[in-house]
Amino acid sequence: MIAYLTLAASAFVAATVFPLQSEAVLIGLMLAGEQPVWALVLVASVANTAGSVVNWWLGGVIHRYRDRRWFPASPEQLSRAEGWYRRWGHWSLMLSWAPIIGDPLTVIAGVLREPLWRFLILVALAKTGRYVTLALITLGVT
Repeated sequence: MIAYLTLAASAFVAATVFPLQSEAVLIGLMLAGEQPVWALVLVASVANTAGSVVNWWLGGVIHRYRDRRWFPASPEQLSRAEGWYRRWGHWSLMLSWAPIIGDPLTVIAGVLREPLWRFLILVALAKTGRYVTLALITLGVT
């Protein structure tokens, strides 16, 4: 149970704005071989998606403070991210798994009021796809 909780915590935090990599935890647990791979992938996927929902929620709340000096993005950065998201739309959430751009995408989706149901479907597909691919590579299946 500790292994699952550790993986869930690392996957959840990795999906938020805090820099953390859950992939190393997943690979380590897979190589230890004490839990079924499908269960590890499921736990990582659900927790990582849940962390992205926190970003979506924060985006929905924090946008009203965009003119404050402490706001984490400059108006230019925010405008560029919003423009990119508006151009590619909700399909850009398929990149929510990607380092550097994935977390800001999930925040911007909240800022722009992406419906939660669609957000959940696309982000869950993207995050699960990443973990499945990583598991297959680790198992030498590819």
